[in-house]
Amino acid sequence: MESHEVLREIFKKTSAKQIAADLQLSLSLIYKWAEPPSDDSGSGANNPLDRVGQLIKATGDARIAQWVAEQTGGFFIRNPASLNHPGQLIPLTTGIVEEFADMLTTIATSASDNKITPEEAKKIRARWEELKSVTESFVRACESGNFGEVRPAGATPKKA
Repeated sequence: MESHEVLREIFKKTSAKQIAADLQLSLSLIYKWAEPPSDDSGSGANNPLDRVGQLIKATGDARIAQWVAEQTGGFFIRNPASLNHPGQLIPLTTGIVEEFADMLTTIATSASDNKITPEEAKKIRARWEELKSVTESFVRACESGNFGEVRPAGATPKKA
């Protein structure tokens, strides 16, 4: 979905007039944000979503996305690179279980003295982000069909 389409959908549920007042901007500018950009034969204005995207591309720094996510009580995690897998499914599933076990070990070690320090919280967060990334990579590989039935070379697929 394009940024102007996102804003158009938002303006169906949130008053553009109130947004203009809150941001101390003209109502016409707010409405222009929800139109296609002028370079696509529209009359829209470069909107804040486009600008954030441009800023992330210009800096290559995901902390911007993280900050935006935190403003809504969420968090940002980068999508993992595509996992192209030759067919050894068991080692990958075992790897995810091991990552989860490492996460639990990090939590248990941190909590062993009945408190979690800020440094321990950072370690827990780092392990959690790694676990999410590994698991997301696996799920994406599943969704893209990378784990179909493995056949010996030259074998023909089974007929249904």
